Amino acid sequence: MSKIVKYKVDLNSPPALSDEQKVRLEALAKRPDNEINCSDIPELDEKFWKNAVQNPLYKPTKQVTTVRIDADVMLWLKAQGKGYQTRMNKILRDAMLKELKSHQ
Repeated sequence: MSKIVKYKVDLNSPPALSDEQKVRLEALAKRPDNEINCSDIPELDEKFWKNAVQNPLYKPTKQVTTVRIDADVMLWLKAQGKGYQTRMNKILRDAMLKELKSHQ
């Protein structure tokens, strides 16, 4: 018999906070940053971020949608073989990241 308890949380509709949780969060929000003891945590400097890599386990959630695409573009994507939706997502993600990087 398994004693493992699993909970699923809908991140789009999280459970309501208790009154005690709300009080604790309000107290933390009012606390100034200089009162936070970070002595056991190294500061993340430019060197750290230069070598940082995306979490290999990160997988964004997919959203089902309907998109209108020119027929020739769809034929081109499908002509490259199986996985045209994945390729389309990668093309769009690359464009998104390029734009976000240019605005920094």
